[in-house]
Amino acid sequence: MSETFFVYPEAVDRFAFDWGHLTVTCGPSVNGAGKFSAGVVHVPPGEGHARHNHPGAEEIIYVLEGSGEQMVEDLEGNPVTEQVRAGCTIFIPESRFHSTLNTSDAPMKLFVVYSPAGPEELLRDLPDFRLVHPPHK
Repeated sequence: MSETFFVYPEAVDRFAFDWGHLTVTCGPSVNGAGKFSAGVVHVPPGEGHARHNHPGAEEIIYVLEGSGEQMVEDLEGNPVTEQVRAGCTIFIPESRFHSTLNTSDAPMKLFVVYSPAGPEELLRDLPDFRLVHPPHK
């Protein structure tokens, strides 16, 4: 694989779901990154992803645009929910359950980072997963 330093979301495959989509712009299959993976998530108004976790991985969510409700479970498994908006960084500790819901009337755009790389590939096994290729592929 040749080194790829600069990646635009419209140039790579998109993981589409009933609730929105994730475009992985950095990771082993995109540019050989090995210690983490990252991408952009789009969540339409009123949509969100269900409570889930990434076993063995931490996650960072940065809200680029929009607002909504973010839930992260504490050590005892109790949901901690907060309204978040553009500019907020959310830390998801290793293996911790979490969910995101766009409660606004505008799209929500997130930048996500997983460490170590790999949890995003497990999303391919979800029943509503669809792989969308960029127009030039």
